[in-house]
Formats: sequence, C-alpha cells, structure tokens
Amino acid sequence: MSINLQRFDLTTLRLLVAAVHVGSLTAGAERLGLSLAAASKRIAELEAHVGTPLLARSKRGVRPTAAGQVLLPHAVEMVARLEQLALAMDGLGAGTAGHLRLWANTSAFGGFLPALLARFARAHPAVVLDLEDAISDEVVRAVARGAAELGVIGENTPDEGLHTQVCNVDDLVLLLPPGHALVPAAGGPPVPLATVLEHDLVAFARPTSLTRQLAASAERLQRPLRIRAQVRSFDAMGRMVAHGLGLAVLPRAGAEPYASALGLVMAPLSGLRTRRCLLWAMRDPERLSPAAQALVQMAGPPG
Repeated sequence: MSINLQRFDLTTLRLLVAAVHVGSLTAGAERLGLSLAAASKRIAELEAHVGTPLLARSKRGVRPTAAGQVLLPHAVEMVARLEQLALAMDGLGAGTAGHLRLWANTSAFGGFLPALLARFARAHPAVVLDLEDAISDEVVRAVARGAAELGVIGENTPDEGLHTQVCNVDDLVLLLPPGHALVPAAGGPPVPLATVLEHDLVAFARPTSLTRQLAASAERLQRPLRIRAQVRSFDAMGRMVAHGLGLAVLPRAGAEPYASALGLVMAPLSGLRTRRCLLWAMRDPERLSPAAQALVQMAGPPG
C-alpha cells in the first residue's frame, strides 16, 4: 500500500492528538471547533487511508489502537512544530524578538517563577510571554501536544517521555496560625507529619503534584487526610489558615509571603520527604526557541 502524504491534513492530525489526550472524540472535536459528525468523518477518512483503525471506541471514550500508537508521536511532532511556526510568525508580524509560551504549576507561580520572569522580561523586553497556570499533569499534556514550548512540573508527575531537568529546589513547611498547639518552641524539633494529620488541613482542590505527595506520605503512615477546605491558590490557602479552617503543608517560598502578611507561623516538618523539586519540561532541549533557551539558562542550576 502506498501512502499519499497529501492525505495527512493537519486539522485531522490535531484532532487525533486532542482526542487521545482527552480520551474523547467529542471533547477533541470541541477543542478544534468541529462538530462530532465532522470529526468522526475526518478520523474515518484517515483510517481508510492508512488501512487500519487508529482509535478504539468504547462507552468510556477513545484510546489509540496499536496502529494509532505508532502514528501518534509523529502527529504530536507535526502539530507541535506547527504551533511553534505559528508563534514565530506572529512574533515577526508584531515586531517582537520571540514568543515564549510557558505553562507552570501553582508551586512555580507561587514560588521562584515570578522573580525569574521579571528578570527575563528586563533582559529580553521584546519577547512576548504567554503564561498559563495549570496542574502539573495538564502542563505535561500541553508541552507534549505543542500547546506550550516549556513547562514547570512537580517531580512526581508522569512526564510522558518529555525531557525534564531540575529548575528549582525548595522544602515543605507547615503553615499554621499563631497560638496553635503545634507551634514549636524556638529551636524546637520539627513537627511530625503523623501529628499534623490529626488536625484539619487546607489543600488544593485539584489533583496537584503537591497534594499527591502529601497523600502518598499520609498513606505510608496509614493515616487519612482530614481535608476541611479545598482551594485553588496559595493566597486562598493562607487566608483559610489565618481564619482557623485548617493547617497547610506547602513549599517555603509559597508560605513565606503569607506568613509575613497574615502573621502566620512556618514550622519545619518531619516524617516525610520535605525536599521538593520542580522540573523544566520540554520536548527536545536541542530544539528550544532562543527565548526558551535564554529562560532556562537564566534560571541556572538550582541552588
């Protein structure tokens, strides 16, 4: 069978990538502004051309067949390069020196990233920054499909074959209101996680890498997480702690501003791995744009 390259249109390849990533042809079609009928027709025509099914359909959605798994990484590569081409051309049209699309998790935006981006913007004022706050799993998917060139994720996140490298190291601390029974004396020992788990907690509402890490530590101790309030930002977390709705475990860089502004106490922890790494996530470090390369280099090795 001879494959006609002209039959591989980019819209259908984008549809295939989107459908696999969300596990649904309907949701994939919605992302591209297509009707379900039009999307189904496109996939059927592509399958007819390659001579084999690419998606296995079920009541739970779609997943790639063996043939689909062969085609998928090539489709992802083509879609990602198209996204980068569009950004580069947009930058030329706007008279900029580049366009950097970066997705990062909440810990990055609440910690090291704003200061780094400020330094980068001063050094490269003509580069347009396109930023998105998302959970680590979403960041990985965005980088894998080309929606983002560079991402920042938690180290316990499945990377789907992306290249990763450490960009920041912090330690987890306990944030609690003054006068709480667990506030340690000056120079006192760290607060055991087992003791913390006897109290109500404030945690992220989304399945973030930080929440997964805390849940895994609690499971090892065979203790439940008593989550009383679920929030979406460090700011909301600090305010919930200040009003006595629970304690919070978060990176020191994320805790420090709220400890200072709201009069909260930061205490060291024991009983879990407190060293927390954040990682750059990218598809190919050798093919990063000059803007992305400059940002990674400016961050330097973690201290």
